Amino acid sequence: MSTINPPVLASDPKSVAIHGIHLMVDGSVADLAEVTHPDGFTHERKAAPPWARGNGPEALYALASWLRDAFTDMSYDIHTAAVDDDLVTVYATMHGRQVGPLVFYTESGAVDNAFAPTGKTFAMTESHWFRLRDGKIVEHWANRDDLAMARQLGWLPPSPRYLLRCALLKRQAIREVRSGR
Repeated sequence: MSTINPPVLASDPKSVAIHGIHLMVDGSVADLAEVTHPDGFTHERKAAPPWARGNGPEALYALASWLRDAFTDMSYDIHTAAVDDDLVTVYATMHGRQVGPLVFYTESGAVDNAFAPTGKTFAMTESHWFRLRDGKIVEHWANRDDLAMARQLGWLPPSPRYLLRCALLKRQAIREVRSGR
């Protein structure tokens, strides 16, 4: 569950960006609409499922749902934030436990990689960059320590058994994409 945040003020870009991060944990579409511009999008959507790649609060909610299906006990520790004109940067640590499969996709929508759930926890540092328009998030980028997360979750180095589980999961995900599910 996300940390309780102070009220979001559109005139305070830091609070908008930080609240947007916390809403990825447990926010609704309506919650995300409070901080997301109708044209808002994330550059990180390239690896997400095709159904989570659009613009606006609904697309960010779909992206959040994809993450929530894979990770439970998600939370963010916010370490620092800075503002320069319409750009906000936030340095944070994301925490969670992998309880569901995490499937990544190519830009064309094909299955790229699939990681079977491990039940393990992780803490991954991230830097987020937000561009705001009309007091709402219109653009987002993130840099994450994916290698640290992969090691903590047991994805690297993989055991032979885990490699087999991931291969079977990837085959299943490819079948689902081909069948339109």
